[in-house]
Amino acid sequence: MKKRVAVTELPPKRSGTTIDKARFERRPIQKVISRFPGRPILPHAERALGLVVGLGLLVIVGTILLWLPISAADGQLALNEAFFTSVSAVATTGLTIITPGRDLSVFGQSVLSVLMQLGGLGFMVTAITVFRLIGRPVTFSERLTLRDSLGLISARQILSLTTVTLASVLMIEAVGALVLWLAWRPIFGAGQAVYYAIFHSISAFTNSSFDLFTTTPNGVLNFPTDAVTLLTLSVLIFLGGIGIPVVSDLARWRSSRKLSLHSRLALATSAVLIVAGTIFFFAAEKKFQGVYAGDSSAQLLLLSFFHSVSSRTSGFVISASFSQLEPANGLLLLALMFIGASPASMGGGITTTTFAVLMLAMWNFARGSPEIRAGRRVVPLEMLYKATAIVTAATAVIIVVTWLLLYTQDNITLAQALIESTSAFATSGVSVGVTPRLNLFGQLLIAGLMFFGRVGTLTIIIALTRPSVVPPVRYPEERILMG
Repeated sequence: MKKRVAVTELPPKRSGTTIDKARFERRPIQKVISRFPGRPILPHAERALGLVVGLGLLVIVGTILLWLPISAADGQLALNEAFFTSVSAVATTGLTIITPGRDLSVFGQSVLSVLMQLGGLGFMVTAITVFRLIGRPVTFSERLTLRDSLGLISARQILSLTTVTLASVLMIEAVGALVLWLAWRPIFGAGQAVYYAIFHSISAFTNSSFDLFTTTPNGVLNFPTDAVTLLTLSVLIFLGGIGIPVVSDLARWRSSRKLSLHSRLALATSAVLIVAGTIFFFAAEKKFQGVYAGDSSAQLLLLSFFHSVSSRTSGFVISASFSQLEPANGLLLLALMFIGASPASMGGGITTTTFAVLMLAMWNFARGSPEIRAGRRVVPLEMLYKATAIVTAATAVIIVVTWLLLYTQDNITLAQALIESTSAFATSGVSVGVTPRLNLFGQLLIAGLMFFGRVGTLTIIIALTRPSVVPPVRYPEERILMG
């Protein structure tokens, strides 16, 4: 006779995608997510939404400070002006409907500098730094959020990296400010040059592109275009736009003698874009004699290099006639802005590594390779899915915003609307004079797109995504025609 075996019911396994309801409702950020019943909670989606809410709160605080009468040079900024400027600073964009050098007081300009700095460093870097200064323990969840904010893969040594990041940022900005002060002291005087150098070093490194040169004695745009100024700003912009993981890799180069695949792709793609952008910009300006028709070939080459570096991430407008840019260079800047900076940097766009993954996928597909190879490494297919999602979402958003600008704004061309929307998405700040002419709806539209671009397309997708569930039934495949 067979022995009967008692079968005990095992407790159900806890899913990694659920959170205890009591604990969930006690945490502030989860109260927002809990308004969507029946939607499984993803830890990474929770952290992504936390970043969005944190930057949103920073925008609100900045709006209140800029709205104070003490922030304006004369009277008080309108609420929409304060809001738009705050969003542009936190998003490190530089698009503005006011003239900061003329309309903001010293206090207002200082607030603008702080917003640029906090927006560039990121909300979580600032928050974790404050927590450590006041002795508050940093939880594991906050470390993971900081990891996502910095775009890192591993959470190891995240707190020490935060300290190194903050120290590196301040050191780079200090060196940049010193070089700019030495270059500008003969022009503006020692005292004024110090103030200008600090402000523009922060603006360049954070890729914000705000400037104060409308307060020069002539009262008009008088951006210094000497070699020291343009090269210093270019270096600051490049370092701010290359990304924290790359800077960290370069800092460890002496001991490790190797770079990660991410760093190699980011550096190689940035180098190709800078060189190609310089050549194409120079060729178009040389042929059509546009904005810089009166400059020598050497100066034009320097200006072309500067625009190639800055347009992807920090659109400093250094010419009063920049709105008359040749269509060929307008198209070039559109492409550079759309690609943008590297991940976990001060810039926006679809990012250099996203562009690199798409180019590698196309190259390997053309060669008949079933894998996405980069040297002796294979890029996971998941990265191609993410790259495709980012580019698709970015293109759709830019097209919709461009159409809305054409529909709601008077006296605006397709090229102007496309440059404005792409610049806002890429947090570049390149403008052809459209921004100050936007009505209230246009201002809110561009402000929303700047915030979307700073937070990151992928972050918002993750914040709103549902968990992937393995389907119980798999359906047969069927090919479709493409191309």
